[in-house]
Amino acid sequence: IMNAFGLIQVGLILLCTTTISSLQCNHLPLQQRKVIENSLQLLEKMGKKFPQQCLREKMSFRFPEQVLKPRQKEAVQVAIEEILQHIFYIFSKNLTLAAWDGTALEQFQNGLYQQIEQLEACVMKKQTHYFGSKEVNRLKLKKYFQKIDCFLKDKQHNLCSWEISRAEMRRCLQLLDKVIRKL
Repeated sequence: IMNAFGLIQVGLILLCTTTISSLQCNHLPLQQRKVIENSLQLLEKMGKKFPQQCLREKMSFRFPEQVLKPRQKEAVQVAIEEILQHIFYIFSKNLTLAAWDGTALEQFQNGLYQQIEQLEACVMKKQTHYFGSKEVNRLKLKKYFQKIDCFLKDKQHNLCSWEISRAEMRRCLQLLDKVIRKL
């Protein structure tokens, strides 16, 4: 009797966690909007106004917008997860010369990380189906973020390269925000 009761308890726990995670997945677009709004505010708070001396170093990275225009909602979620992972990666190394508010930076990184975890949990099941046909999009994103990464390396992660990258990430997140509002 005890064994059967134990199995029933385990079954109920699994059922509850599946229900909770599917509920979280249903509210994903709303949650993402909050995270992206928060990330945009933190990006703003991290640094001061764009330094005038960096204006002449401006660079055009050209975000591949077509990666956010697939027909299926799941495909957009997968692309968003990928983008957030890239942003997280860029903002988690060689930040010594970026004269930013450490607390805001840390909150920015944590927010991204939590959102990536949430997306992974919700999107994982559909990912194989999506990326089989959309490897091209994945490569376009990789190329875009590599450009930013190379730019930072070329400039030896100096203040201006970070400020230009921060401005670019703001544009990127604003684009995501627009897309998520339509989901």
